Amino acid sequence: MMYLKIYEVEREVLVAVCDCYLMGKSFAEGDLSFSVEASFFGEEQATPQEVKTALMNASIANIVGKNAVAWAVELSLVDYENVLHIEGVPCAQMVRM
Repeated sequence: MMYLKIYEVEREVLVAVCDCYLMGKSFAEGDLSFSVEASFFGEEQATPQEVKTALMNASIANIVGKNAVAWAVELSLVDYENVLHIEGVPCAQMVRM
């Protein structure tokens, strides 16, 4: 399971997805850092199918965690060579233009 939150602003759709086990944790490596917060990633758990539907409709997506990023790669929405790893945690962003 993953946490999923969808933001809609005018015609743009931002999707935030993270693996459940990462919620509330912070990571830092070099100049890069991030926190996985419910205020951004939401508090609603979603199935892989729900995440797929959201990502397929997204203009922009922030994806964090092994399962969430692997799912985005499997859906051909993210190229694995573009995935960042911070403290071993995969992070990806997607922009559809």
